[in-house]
Amino acid sequence: MLGDARSFVAAVPQPSILIMSNERIEAANDPAKDLFGGGIEKRHFMTALRNPELLSMIEASLRDGKDREVEYLTSVDQQDVMLRAYGRRLVLERGVGLLVSFEDISHLEHIGQIRRDFVANVSHELRTPLTALIGFIETIKGPARDDAAARDRFLTTMESEALRMNRLVGDLLSLSRVQAEARVRPSERVDPAEVIHSVMMRLEPISQDADVTLESKFPKHPIKIVADSDQLHQVLTNIIENGIKYSGAGCRVAVTLDGPQYDARLRCQVVEILVTDNGPGIDAFHLPRLTERFYRVDDHRSREMGGTGLGLAIVKHIVARHRGRMKIDSNLGAGTEFRIYLPID
Repeated sequence: MLGDARSFVAAVPQPSILIMSNERIEAANDPAKDLFGGGIEKRHFMTALRNPELLSMIEASLRDGKDREVEYLTSVDQQDVMLRAYGRRLVLERGVGLLVSFEDISHLEHIGQIRRDFVANVSHELRTPLTALIGFIETIKGPARDDAAARDRFLTTMESEALRMNRLVGDLLSLSRVQAEARVRPSERVDPAEVIHSVMMRLEPISQDADVTLESKFPKHPIKIVADSDQLHQVLTNIIENGIKYSGAGCRVAVTLDGPQYDARLRCQVVEILVTDNGPGIDAFHLPRLTERFYRVDDHRSREMGGTGLGLAIVKHIVARHRGRMKIDSNLGAGTEFRIYLPID
């Protein structure tokens, strides 16, 4: 029967060990040996496992025979790992044992941390304009009650803060919709040149006010791709508008559509949309984090420009939904390039 127990433990896909009533490890499968070391069999469980929370769970289950589980943090290959250990009573011919199996739940902890960070960031982003609004309302109701000029000035600022909150809520809803549709591929055929032209026409007044020149270049023959037209508008509006806002007066933002061409990474025919500007550029340090939610290169300037910190995160998810890819290159003083590769079919 002992051989059967060893075979049973070896067949469990998760790291697992069998501890008998004599408190020694009778069997351990290969994943458990990778986790705790190859020489743990026949040793007392306290000398092999060591973690206080895990040891307390095993002691209690050996004592009363009840099933238990515990989560604890440990280190594997010099990396922190969160494990969940399950203790289950096992009746054998030669006695009663405790089967302890382990599950790596680090990814669940990571997801939980992302959620907590997201809630904290949203709360922070909303608290600032809300605090300003409350302060201005109190001032208008009190000291500035009879000061018409001050009221007008405060109301203008309040409108700006309210619009900022509205943009943030809009971007949050947009991000939620994009993530909800992540597994559903677009089905309509769209001419990306038409979308680019439409976006640039809509942004022309903003570029004129900013003294930024917009340029575009399209292939001679029309190309159609399978895409979501509204989301493609959103991607291009975000990237081109960022170029207008942050490149500075006297600069140029150019959009080039190219293709079809084969992309080795996507393993299919794609179109390439290249958006470049000759503005101040972005330090290479920031590039890997540009598509993170609420990440800003210049926090103060971004808020002044009306940015929510979610635009490029939305772009990343839309491109992923289209099974495409995006590449960002920039150097200080040499401008920025956004390259988007979208499959034709």
